[in-house]
Amino acid sequence: MSRKCEICGKGPSFGNNVSHANNKTRTVWYPNLQKIKAVKSNGSISTVKVCTRCIRSGFVTKSL
Repeated sequence: MSRKCEICGKGPSFGNNVSHANNKTRTVWYPNLQKIKAVKSNGSISTVKVCTRCIRSGFVTKSL
């Protein structure tokens, strides 16, 4: 499985770590993904990988 939110499609970001001496090394920042059991529109329950922004914004309905 990829490191991508199944709701909004948010994935890894790429860039440089820049030290105080201005040395640059490549790095990757990953989204905060959580595996949760969610209720789909037809009423079925499935496990999805969702970023915390989508959970907090209410784009996903968690099952009990």
